[in-house]
Amino acid sequence: MEREQWGSRLGFILAAVGSAIGLGNIWRFPYIVYENGGGAFLIPYLFAMLTAGIPFMILEFALGHRFRGSAPRTLASINSKLQMLGWVQVFIAFTIAVYYAVIVAWAFSYLGFSFNLSWGDAPQTFFFEKYLNFAGSPTDLGSVQFKILIPLAIAWSITFITTFTGIKFGIEAANKILMPLLFLLVIIFIIKVLTLDGAIDGINYLFTPDFSKILDPKVWTAAYGQIFFTLSVGFAIMITYSSYLPQKTDISNNAFMTVFINCGFSMLAGLMIFGVLGYMAQASGKPITEVVSSGVGLAFITLPAAINEMPAPQFFGVAFFLTLVFAGISSHISISEACISAFMDKTGWQRKAVSALYCGLGFILSINFTTNGGLALLDVIDHFVNNIGILTTCLIELLFLGWFFNLESIRQYVNKISDFAIGSWWTICIRFVTITILSISIITNIITIVTKGYGGYSTLSINIFGWGICISIIVLALILTNVTCPKGYIPTGENRKSI
Repeated sequence: MEREQWGSRLGFILAAVGSAIGLGNIWRFPYIVYENGGGAFLIPYLFAMLTAGIPFMILEFALGHRFRGSAPRTLASINSKLQMLGWVQVFIAFTIAVYYAVIVAWAFSYLGFSFNLSWGDAPQTFFFEKYLNFAGSPTDLGSVQFKILIPLAIAWSITFITTFTGIKFGIEAANKILMPLLFLLVIIFIIKVLTLDGAIDGINYLFTPDFSKILDPKVWTAAYGQIFFTLSVGFAIMITYSSYLPQKTDISNNAFMTVFINCGFSMLAGLMIFGVLGYMAQASGKPITEVVSSGVGLAFITLPAAINEMPAPQFFGVAFFLTLVFAGISSHISISEACISAFMDKTGWQRKAVSALYCGLGFILSINFTTNGGLALLDVIDHFVNNIGILTTCLIELLFLGWFFNLESIRQYVNKISDFAIGSWWTICIRFVTITILSISIITNIITIVTKGYGGYSTLSINIFGWGICISIIVLALILTNVTCPKGYIPTGENRKSI
């Protein structure tokens, strides 16, 4: 089967950026900056971008482009034993896609709520009690909430239509619309926010540097963690997307552009969020430290409360939740494509059949997160998949490629087809800097979970929906690895040597 290709370089860049830019840029990055030294945090953040983000992106772009396959096929082309690692990455992506669609569904709902500010004067009560009917425990799922099920079906339908249509006329076309609109919305939002009293104070508060925190190792770990969480590396997406690139491609430039645009959007998101929080702090007479939050609480509780106080609240509400919808949908499409491509390679089936089966199964599994306990279930699974699953697969991939494979041959391959060459700094970053930081992060996360648990959830909940999901991913990956491959799935030994 001839591999599909992007229609243009711009289409690929926008698709890669669309994958990297997600909800984490909007509701996680500003809080991480605030919590870790404000403007001073940008020093370790930029260092992490240069020593981990860009090198890892170049590596995955090079691998996908060279071996022309999904993550399992690409890694198996290097060494057959690595196929299982590729499938672990795919099932991590699938797990994320299943619960990520529900967050997109919440954003769709709140987009509708924005027209008449349905959350009223008590956004927290509205979100937990009226919208989610939250039960508080992942072991107490309760009943399906149909007001969430309907927007969930819409979210999965958009992903299905986009992936079903293909790379050029589906994913590329969608991102050519979504990404410019996303940036335009955020810029308009920022311009409007800057006219509000207290907005500048909020932005100043965000970026006021606390250089004393630069010496704290946790700040550096947080910087690297944010880079890994936001760039979509290490869980099958970027290898898959780069496999659709034409033969004549500038790997280095594409990688730099993708990372810079993603990180630039994170900065814009910081301006947007803290401008709103600064206004909210002044309007309520509270210090900004009392209104700052992150994650789901920021998007669906704090920001709606701030929007209530704004002039033209409907405009701000619609604009903000449109940004969440666009960022969420573009990321969900990319996560899904990484899985669909892997199953197409493994089975030899056509895209339309795989897309239909994948999205149908994904939608059915997502229904679990529309129940009374859905938020708690999402919280536990998300924590383990991101803090244990993704970081561990990143580490294993880098350890093998950095130390048990000729990493220099990948650098030579990149330099041969790129406009500018990458130096030995790239090899040093892959082999030493990134691996060291990842190892520290994983060990710290495991120790924290084992000694302190997570989120106040019961040991049973953590074992079943945390460690249990991680083990299930490994088992499924082992099964898929041993399923018979179609002829030509793994390139010849000669091809494997010639990277």
